[in-house]
Amino acid sequence: MIQVEGSLKARLAVWLVVTVSALGVLLLVEAYFSSQRAAERAYDSQLEAAALTIAEAVQWEAGQPVVEIPSAALQILATRHQERVFYAVLDADGQAISGNLNMAIPREWQRQVALQPTWFSETHRGTPWRLHGRELDSAGWETQDPVQIWVGHTMSGRDALTEALFEQAVTRFVIMVLVAGILMLLAMRVALAPMRRLRHQLRQRDADDMRPLDTRVPEEMREMAETLDSLFTRQRESRDALLRFTADASHQLKTPLAGLQATSELALQSEHPEAWRQALADVHDSAGRTSRLAGQLLSLARLRHAEEEGTATQLDAVSLLRETAFDWAQRDAAQGHDIGLAALPESPQYICGEAWALRELLGNLIDNALRYTPPGSVITLGAVRHAQTLEWYIEDDGPGVSAEVMARLHRPFERGGRQDTEGSGLGLAIVDSIVRRHAARMQVESAEKGGLRVRLLFPCLTRHEEG
Repeated sequence: MIQVEGSLKARLAVWLVVTVSALGVLLLVEAYFSSQRAAERAYDSQLEAAALTIAEAVQWEAGQPVVEIPSAALQILATRHQERVFYAVLDADGQAISGNLNMAIPREWQRQVALQPTWFSETHRGTPWRLHGRELDSAGWETQDPVQIWVGHTMSGRDALTEALFEQAVTRFVIMVLVAGILMLLAMRVALAPMRRLRHQLRQRDADDMRPLDTRVPEEMREMAETLDSLFTRQRESRDALLRFTADASHQLKTPLAGLQATSELALQSEHPEAWRQALADVHDSAGRTSRLAGQLLSLARLRHAEEEGTATQLDAVSLLRETAFDWAQRDAAQGHDIGLAALPESPQYICGEAWALRELLGNLIDNALRYTPPGSVITLGAVRHAQTLEWYIEDDGPGVSAEVMARLHRPFERGGRQDTEGSGLGLAIVDSIVRRHAARMQVESAEKGGLRVRLLFPCLTRHEEG
């Protein structure tokens, strides 16, 4: 029973969306931090430029620094985001010379700036600040000490620039995802085109069209196409075998029915009761043979086409063989033959199988031996335990068959090249179907006494399984 579990396109789309989403989250996180770094660099450059501009404006009078903040420095720091701008000029002792920075600069920061220009992030009175400090050396002046220049501003401009850059990155990403989605749909349509062609070709086929596929498929679909070809081949062989079987069965049924019709017509033309009685006897015998043939046809069809029913059980193969041999030895059809058992294993030997099918198997083997051997022939049944298998065998001392005929004895309506018997030629075909149903093997060979020997090898249960 076919159960539909979603769509292949939907599965591909989901996996692609999940993959793109995971990658997109990483890219967006990276875009945010990249935007933040870009904003940091831009505004840090402004702080550095403002500090350099203020440094150029430092003048010395009577050995003391005098600072007049140029408007250019303040213009550099001013942006449309209205940040609060701060600056301070400190002498060598850390005392403010000029500025509006009302925040005490830690000594540790001053020592760091004395070594190299440095940037600091700090929260003052609940507001995040960004400060830049650099030291101005007074080389060439004997009484002059270095001064430190500090500039800073609040973070609103940086945050606004970060958001603007991030929004641009998100916009580009969304556009890229939409374009990628459209391209993905087109790519999926192109990639699944061979599957659509194959589906269309299969739908256009007639029910009895079992020819090999004639189509181009990618490497990923090669195994499926080869499997379909193999299925078509098996279906074609099964159909041909069914047609041959139906034709042979029709022929086999037609012959006794034609005999029944001819016998009844002759009886109707006669006015003697003895002729009628003989005709009835012939009709009775022919009806019996026809009934047996119909029963064998039904058994063969049931065995070849029945689904697994799960009726296999653990069976004692030795007891089953013994019971079946005794049952057939007491029948009228066996009175002219000598049916016997060879030495059997003393302990039970278990196999997994269906009792009715195995009795049918033994019955057909015994019936074949009775029909294809002359009266007085000896028919022997036996069982042998091997390492992994249990062997059933039946042999006779009849005329046997040639090696060429022996290879096709399991085919339906094969009579070993003989037409002088009442057999239908279905016995070994039924046996072959039962053997394959039980995962066993059948071997047909010449017996030591000149007749025919049929060996059946069944998988034998281990001691653990027997327990």
